[in-house]
Amino acid sequence: MDISTVAGLVSGVLLLGWGIVAGGAASGMSFATSLKAFVDFPSFLITMGGTFAAVLASYPLERVKSVPGILRNAFRTKMMPPAELIATLVAYAQKARREGLLALEDEAAKAQDAFLKKGVQLVVDGTDPELVRNILETDLSFLENRHKSGAAMFDTGAALAPAFGMIGTLIGLIQMLGTLDAPEKIGPGMAVALVTTFYGSVLSNVVFTPLSNKLKGRSAEEVLIREVMVEGILSIQAGDNPRIVEEKLNAFLAPKTRSSTRGQGQGQGRGGDAREAIAE
Repeated sequence: MDISTVAGLVSGVLLLGWGIVAGGAASGMSFATSLKAFVDFPSFLITMGGTFAAVLASYPLERVKSVPGILRNAFRTKMMPPAELIATLVAYAQKARREGLLALEDEAAKAQDAFLKKGVQLVVDGTDPELVRNILETDLSFLENRHKSGAAMFDTGAALAPAFGMIGTLIGLIQMLGTLDAPEKIGPGMAVALVTTFYGSVLSNVVFTPLSNKLKGRSAEEVLIREVMVEGILSIQAGDNPRIVEEKLNAFLAPKTRSSTRGQGQGQGRGGDAREAIAE
């Protein structure tokens, strides 16, 4: 579970609620009255329902049905840490130099990551290095495209929610104009009309945009991991020294992380179990 996603969404809602209640208290309104002024089901239905309908009209049904799965990626961390991956690939390089590439078949069978398993198996099968690179980079390219299309739905929601909030406000104002002969109804009517704009802004800036940004960040992290895998697999296939493999892969990381990874490799004496290096 990614705590920052949950903490950000929950704290955003709580801070908005606190601001509403504090503002109402300053105006002499009770807690219940302050919250009630911002609760209007028809306004929420116009904003949320209209946004969902527009997104549904903008994308194929199969893509919209994948939204729950896309959301899970924003709330959980399932990727292998770069340091762990590099330690694993260095261990593969050590085994390949000692026992040959065919010895990696068992490692491919045990690999939990499908992309890593595919790459290692291609090497074990004796596939041409250029073909290995083409296959893995094609897989990576389509992965990136899928991630972009998932984040794009949330970007669309972020763009449309304020617009539907404004549409709800216009509907409320039109309805309010019918009560001009009753001045006491104008104030409450105006408040309800403006609530839809509030809902649209909240959905856009507190929900859709942050989730889209988180998905884009997740995608960038996963692409980086896959690029490390590609470079590591090709280096192993080329018969590079494990030290060279480690140095190549460290180049993908920030200096602080890179230094930590090198320290793990040295601490293991280069011949240790990769799982021990992962444990940090």
